[in-house]
Amino acid sequence: MRQISVFVLVFSLMYSLAHSLFAQPKVERAMIEQGLVDVQKIDPTIKVELKYSTTDNFVGKDVYGDLTRAYMQPMAARKLADASKYLQTHHPELRLLVYDAARPRSAQWNLWNALPNLSERERRKYVADPRQGSIHNYGCAVDLTVATKDGEPLDMGTKYDYFGELAYPSRENELLRAGKLTQKQLDNRQILRTAMRQGGFSSIEYEWWHFNALSRAKAKMAFRIVD
Repeated sequence: MRQISVFVLVFSLMYSLAHSLFAQPKVERAMIEQGLVDVQKIDPTIKVELKYSTTDNFVGKDVYGDLTRAYMQPMAARKLADASKYLQTHHPELRLLVYDAARPRSAQWNLWNALPNLSERERRKYVADPRQGSIHNYGCAVDLTVATKDGEPLDMGTKYDYFGELAYPSRENELLRAGKLTQKQLDNRQILRTAMRQGGFSSIEYEWWHFNALSRAKAKMAFRIVD
């Protein structure tokens, strides 16, 4: 009788696990099966608003469908949690707000094709060539900002996915001198950059919001692309 009870318990647990997995959207299941993790399960204080799951993005439409959670490789998610801890230690009233994390390559094609008027060289400034794969496609990059506890983003001088020099970290001092960015906006960007670098991320030249947990070459060696 006891053996039957144990069998029923094990079967129930396995059924619950399977049901939980298949209740996930298809793209989330693919990410979980490849070992990616929900960043909010690593650090629940991190806020998430996936812009490509809304119409508030440069495409002007929902690219992700039912994907609303931010997934990353475990090592990248731990780095993000470290950045979050550093931010809250030095700015208790602030939180990280994630706009994009792991991105399926199918969505990468949608973003790439949404910029038909740019040359391939110009496109690559803003969207990685899907044929090569973005670091986002490996779950090793994150787009984010800093927000208040209530989720209000700090003023960074441009919106997320602004394609132009105002978003370039490499031009900030020049833009400040020209009066196109304010010192407060640059201070807010520096709060984000400092926290992310303390977490082990690197920034890029053209987007204040984008950070890599490791290079694309290393990501390609260690992980598979999420298709």
